[in-house]
Amino acid sequence: MNDSSQTTGGTIQKRPAAERGRAEHGWLHARFTFSFAEYFDRNHMGFRSLRVMNNDIIEPKGGFPTHPHKDAEIFTYVISGQLEHRDSMGNGSIITPGNLQYMSAGSGVRHSEFNPSEDSQTELYQIWLLPNQSGGTPLYAEKQLGGSAIEDGLTLLFSGGNKPSITHIRQDAEIFFGKLSAEKSLTVSADEQHPHAWLQLISGQVKLLGETLDKSDGLDISDHPDSFEVSATSDSKFLLFRLE
Repeated sequence: MNDSSQTTGGTIQKRPAAERGRAEHGWLHARFTFSFAEYFDRNHMGFRSLRVMNNDIIEPKGGFPTHPHKDAEIFTYVISGQLEHRDSMGNGSIITPGNLQYMSAGSGVRHSEFNPSEDSQTELYQIWLLPNQSGGTPLYAEKQLGGSAIEDGLTLLFSGGNKPSITHIRQDAEIFFGKLSAEKSLTVSADEQHPHAWLQLISGQVKLLGETLDKSDGLDISDHPDSFEVSATSDSKFLLFRLE
């Protein structure tokens, strides 16, 4: 377990990539930020409503056959390669690098995920939030980040609030995509409604609140009432979750 350190008005705890749980299944190489499947660590059971942060590498033609989900907010971000998705709502698409998929399982949904390539691996994050309600009609959406992500800033992707043009999710949370060039920085504004945050670094290196994060490191930021700065040492991408 990593020691938590104090910040002004809050605490932070780094989750180094090298200390994550792991599973090797031949076609799948998985790294678990939080306890998942056969991996159990009582010190890492989730963070607020964030329950799953899996970093998977899927070998060519490998994948997850059709399986069910219920009462989960599921987000999939493709880092490299491709992911072919099909579900019981009738959706079928191939998610490409830099794009993000959202599925609210609601009262129940079945889906499959495969790497359709004959020769290239697929790397992705699959992330689950607990919903703030049980049941409901399953929902599906995709975010084509591509050139739409704000340079050297934060792009709001999903929100539990009713914000125009932002995909609504079933949890009081906000999910941002962060993109910073080397030597650039951005300020994360204070948010009394969401005083907790989790930053998951996808690539590059950033510094914030006295910590340095490298590829696949995570940082929980608890009860932090003030704004804070994120600075990039190299070109960096990350996901930022603002949680109640």
